[in-house]
Amino acid sequence: MRITAALAEGVRQPFHLREVELEHPRHGEVLVRMAGSGICHTDLICRDQWFPVPLPAVLGHEGSGIIEQVGPEVHHLAPGDRVVLSFNSCGQCRACLRGRSAYCADFFARNFSGSRPDGSTPVRDGDHPAHAVFFGQSSFATHAVVSERSVVKVDTHLPLELLGPLGCGFQTGAGAVLNALLCSPGSSIAVFGAGAVGCGAVMAAAIAGCSTIAVLGRNASRLARAKAVGATHTVDLTLGDAAAVLRELTDGAGFDYSIEATGAPAVLRQAVDCLALEGVCGLVGAPALGTEARLDMSALLFGRQVRGIVEGDSNPALFIPTLLDLHRQGRFPFDQLISLYPLGQINKAIDDMHHGRAVKPVLSFLGGPA
Repeated sequence: MRITAALAEGVRQPFHLREVELEHPRHGEVLVRMAGSGICHTDLICRDQWFPVPLPAVLGHEGSGIIEQVGPEVHHLAPGDRVVLSFNSCGQCRACLRGRSAYCADFFARNFSGSRPDGSTPVRDGDHPAHAVFFGQSSFATHAVVSERSVVKVDTHLPLELLGPLGCGFQTGAGAVLNALLCSPGSSIAVFGAGAVGCGAVMAAAIAGCSTIAVLGRNASRLARAKAVGATHTVDLTLGDAAAVLRELTDGAGFDYSIEATGAPAVLRQAVDCLALEGVCGLVGAPALGTEARLDMSALLFGRQVRGIVEGDSNPALFIPTLLDLHRQGRFPFDQLISLYPLGQINKAIDDMHHGRAVKPVLSFLGGPA
């Protein structure tokens, strides 16, 4: 079938809308008509080859929509199902069998290779294949052929176009707090980065009962959004000595937890240095492959920890419905952070995200690609 897709064709180049050919779903796959797709930092670093996803490619990995067709051997999904799309996994390795699919042994190949495990792709641009199935989906398109393991059925009265970021950005930030760090009531947390992931962590920290929730960033508008969804304190990193402010907030003791959501080595150092004894830093920001950071080994020796967290340690089939339940209770207002754009304005949406005018831009397909 003919669809419209936003194609990434070169490093730091604008996305271009193309009419491409999409094949029917194969075994274990479904065809989804997109309602919305969040734009994530990971889409952009893959376009720019921080991770070597082959180009040209249809990126996008925060999709939501309605199933139109199911392939053979798909038993738990049906046409008409409202769904959110998340990452892909093999379902057979040790991590997957333990319910830890975010750490699937085949995670990189199934989410960043630009092809199915057999090397094929369901998208063609003229006579040439276009790399797709990014995170099992490639949602920067009006339709996508999606691995069934990337699909989560949802039941909510919220507009479907808003839900895609639950599959990655908000899931990552919230899961880091609720699933990985297991922040305790009355504890303190410092969140470095006030984008969608950081704000997801803020909302989750409020749910967990953290008494001090400090958010650090460089954009006043984003810091204000973080305050609106639960931060108790915000720190503008452009205005002075952030370390001194953090020490004052904890009376010199340091924070019980921190989240590094920027992927910058210098920020990771700050996120570790602000910890109390036995404090834990969750690293969720994605840097370029091979990026190294310098840490004070003696500081780590006294009980401090750094742990990497992928997709919030989440099982999407369980955690996405949980986040929707929390939203229904008024405790996870992620929709307040979303700005909608038509597919044809994808490059404007990215520019607004870069300049802090949007926390979480979402492409809406309900009015067409214009």
